[in-house]
Amino acid sequence: MGLVLRYARLTKAGTWQYRRRVPTTVRDILKKGEFKRFLGNTHREALKAYGRADAEFERFVAEGHRLLERAAQPLTPLEAHRAAERRARELAQETVVIGGRELSASNPEAADLLRDSRLSAFPVDPETSEPVGVPEVERRALNLLANGGRLARPAPTIADAKRLYIRERIKGDINETAKTQRLERVMAHLAHAIEESRPLSDLTREDAREVRDHMLRDLNMNPATVRRYMNDIRAVISLGLTEFGLSEALNPFLRLPIKLETVARDERLPIPDETLTAIRSRLTGNAGAELWLIWRMVEGTGCRLGEITGALVSDLLLDAPIPYLNLVHHPHRRLKNDASVRRVPLIGEALEAAKEAVKAAGPGPFLFQRYGRVRGSDAASAALMKHVRAITDNPKIAVHSLRHTMEDRLSRARIDEFDRNLILGHTRGSMSERYGGPDARLEAAAAGLKAALDLAARGKKAKADAAQTTSTA
Repeated sequence: MGLVLRYARLTKAGTWQYRRRVPTTVRDILKKGEFKRFLGNTHREALKAYGRADAEFERFVAEGHRLLERAAQPLTPLEAHRAAERRARELAQETVVIGGRELSASNPEAADLLRDSRLSAFPVDPETSEPVGVPEVERRALNLLANGGRLARPAPTIADAKRLYIRERIKGDINETAKTQRLERVMAHLAHAIEESRPLSDLTREDAREVRDHMLRDLNMNPATVRRYMNDIRAVISLGLTEFGLSEALNPFLRLPIKLETVARDERLPIPDETLTAIRSRLTGNAGAELWLIWRMVEGTGCRLGEITGALVSDLLLDAPIPYLNLVHHPHRRLKNDASVRRVPLIGEALEAAKEAVKAAGPGPFLFQRYGRVRGSDAASAALMKHVRAITDNPKIAVHSLRHTMEDRLSRARIDEFDRNLILGHTRGSMSERYGGPDARLEAAAAGLKAALDLAARGKKAKADAAQTTSTA
């Protein structure tokens, strides 16, 4: 016979107490860092009460594990094994007394006794004679301890790769919630074709085609959407193969074709002049002051909506020889890519709107107090789209269409691709060294933007003159 006595303590008052730290994994959910129970006034009483207190502690911790499992997604086999390895190391620090000998719990004889002692706290299935209700992590940890750590580690699965991707690539991002929701949605589509419990090393090209065809055929998705989703899946699988040491396995989602002729172009359209005039008229009479200023700045610069709504007052250099908006990354608003870090010249109505916005901003750092936050551009887009939809129900005309409108204006003014990219923040590719410094790039961007705006103004005036002539004829 043997008994684990490590947690029996003689208190200063001369009584015996069971005192034990709660495992770190369940402290938060149990809201308790230490477990204490009175064992008696004498050593004999303590020996008699010890087993009951120890079993109560095990049930207490087991309940914590059950609460954790209900509160979170069930652990994958690999996650459970890793948690069990950590728990086994904790258990190995305990001491077991057998026949008057103090043995480390890592000793095979002590490990067997410790496992039997812990499992005895749980009810036994009369048919199998096995304890039931034992948390998987605890059961595996006890078996690891008893087997000297010789339990095969489960193969990493698709679910493991997904959770790794969220931790490594999404956790901490300012759009963490939205990106996590998107990935969960994408992986749910995958799970209809391939179970997430499939080991990464077992994936085949046929599996990848089945995922693609499920989205195209069964869900009737736009091929362009399928292509984006397949890119997400490919990234998840690639990270998993690399980080789990499966570099010899091939990612079957690499270069999986989606026929180009089936990919519908999902572009926004430029806003026709008549529609743009009507939208502007509605905004002046119905939208809030901030929304009207935002619209004018987006229209006059071709910036992305989030680049304007997320700007700080300090980003506007209105007294510079060429007034400009200095677009840089901010904690509350990341830019799309490195090419988006740029100086955007402010000319004409955009400059006037910028001055009005700075004046109205007040003492705070944000140019637009209501929208200068994470996902603030989404709120501004939703508000502006109500006014756009009051004018047109064309699904390809949206706030983002203002960038396409500016692209058209620059093209009509014969502004070359590099200078258009300086203004709009597209990837510049191999021409990135054409202008050596920010001042030179700003000058080039200002010249191109002014030419485009002047040409658009002349075209608008010509149309108005022609309409006036027609009406008087």
